[in-house]
Amino acid sequence: MSATTEKTAVDAVPTQLFIGGEWRDATGGETLDVEDPSTGEAIASVADATPDDARAALDAACAVQDEWATHPPRERGEILRRAFEAMTANADDLALVMTLEMGKPLAESKAEITYAAEFLRWFSEEAVRIEGRFGTAPNGVGRLITMKQPVGPCYAITPWNFPAAMGTRKIGPAIAAGCTMIIKPAQQTPLSMLALAKIFQEAGLPDGVLNVLTGSSSGEISEPLINDPRLRKLTFTGSTPVGQKLVEQSAKGLLRTSMELGGNAPFLVFEDADLDAAVEGAVIAKMRNIGEACTAANRFHVAESVAAEFAEKLAAKLGEMKVGRGTEEDVKVGPLIDAKQRDKVAELVADATDRGARPLVGGGPRDGAGYFFDPTVLSDVSPDSRLLKEEIFGPVAPVIGFDSEDAAIAAANDTEYGLVAYVYTQDIKRAFRVCERLQTGMVGLNQGMVSNASAPFGGVKASGFGREGGPEGINEYLEVKYVAMAM
Repeated sequence: MSATTEKTAVDAVPTQLFIGGEWRDATGGETLDVEDPSTGEAIASVADATPDDARAALDAACAVQDEWATHPPRERGEILRRAFEAMTANADDLALVMTLEMGKPLAESKAEITYAAEFLRWFSEEAVRIEGRFGTAPNGVGRLITMKQPVGPCYAITPWNFPAAMGTRKIGPAIAAGCTMIIKPAQQTPLSMLALAKIFQEAGLPDGVLNVLTGSSSGEISEPLINDPRLRKLTFTGSTPVGQKLVEQSAKGLLRTSMELGGNAPFLVFEDADLDAAVEGAVIAKMRNIGEACTAANRFHVAESVAAEFAEKLAAKLGEMKVGRGTEEDVKVGPLIDAKQRDKVAELVADATDRGARPLVGGGPRDGAGYFFDPTVLSDVSPDSRLLKEEIFGPVAPVIGFDSEDAAIAAANDTEYGLVAYVYTQDIKRAFRVCERLQTGMVGLNQGMVSNASAPFGGVKASGFGREGGPEGINEYLEVKYVAMAM
């Protein structure tokens, strides 16, 4: 990939705030550098929003909320459909921008663009399926009517690891439901969201329906929005500690909230599993997005009789994966997002090895520019190792054995988190038993990926609440109104 091609793709993306259908500089004129994590060098500078900009964005959203709520559902769907088609047509450029600001290999960025666009297609179809209910009261005297209406102006905060998909799975249902919104992308990856805003503008989305704030201080931007009684919904994807703070802040205004938070996904392999299929699924579940995913398999609980063989096969697969800049040919593993994340992964691995874990492959960060960490498989992992309790968010796979089904389930559930779990077994009865007993919002049964725009994504316990995607996703942006009618 030539430097000219990269620069052309980045230069095509707006770098100002998008408020009320206009691209404008931040009130204070400040900017924020966007870094390429494979080199540590700045590739662009975007506007660094202020609290005044946040208020202006909410003003713009509120000004058109009533009009947008009554906008014909078919037309709302058609806008989403046009945006889907534009994302698909421009997938190569969008993927390149994503790789440059986030680091993932180009093939994975293209896959994310496809996934992200699918939320727009899905919710373009859901826009015309917002239904209510009509029925006779049990006493026969009157009629019961329910209707679903948009919740109102929304504020969405998205993370850096999936900078396009985490946006479209919030924007899609909000637009379909008739809600206006302000969206705040992560400071590390604002370009993908700005490119998306440009696509929606060109797709004919009315001014003020979508507003984008980029900035270095999420707290300063968020405070005036969350404390404003005109805001009616807050949706966040990110870490559990930040999510907890946002829920506390939102309580004052009793905001509708949906939280997609941290994970600590167990990957269970039983003795009757197809081991080669389990290894292939493990590679997907662990290494997708360089391991920087809330759905990433965080710990591998494997039946004692096959644990050593599984670990060796997984190490062989991860050892074959080429590490490098995401734009380079055949690269499978890009850099972690920044030095802080790389150092955290190294700290967790060091803690495990200090407690007796043995690296079968990898084991540490790479020297030189960028934030690279070698794909790592650890065996002989002590049960008190931190990486079995904490979210790794990197290409590290700890393997630990179990001696019974009950022990496997107990180990899987021994966490405050409950987003997703993975199960490999060829016993259909066991499959149902285990899936029912796992304390997670999602389960991958004999497959290493659960994400699908047509399915409800979300967790339980400290992994949050609410669902994104599927028929359930649009309900997060709708209020139910009941009408009692006399006859």
